[in-house]
Amino acid sequence: MHKHLVSLAIAAGLTLAGSAFAADPAMDKDAYKAAKDKIESQAKADKKACDAMKDNAKDICQAEAKAKEKIAKAELDAQNKPGPQAEEKVRLMKAEGQYEVAKEKCEDQKGTAMTTCKGDAKASYDKAKADIKQTKAKG
Repeated sequence: MHKHLVSLAIAAGLTLAGSAFAADPAMDKDAYKAAKDKIESQAKADKKACDAMKDNAKDICQAEAKAKEKIAKAELDAQNKPGPQAEEKVRLMKAEGQYEVAKEKCEDQKGTAMTTCKGDAKASYDKAKADIKQTKAKG
């Protein structure tokens, strides 16, 4: 139960972080490149912070860093070239990020608990993808 709450907290944080990008209008090439470089620098720092960790905690940290980078890049692209496809990509990157982190967290469990955990993570991911497709179909 605790792991699900942590996952939800991460998802909420990533969602809120993404809304900050949505308020800005499209940017010029230099601003885009600077923002992308900043994202990549932050991702490097986030991944380096994982080096001090061990075992699955390190894997989880790396998955979180990778997800954060993918989401930030998708949000940057959506800010640079807004539209339904860009918004869809952001939602998809968030779903993928949550799924990858959830799968890593499941590795802390054993046997059927791990299998169930991974199944739940996959089901949540599949539902998120279906919701994204449904939203696209309505648009």
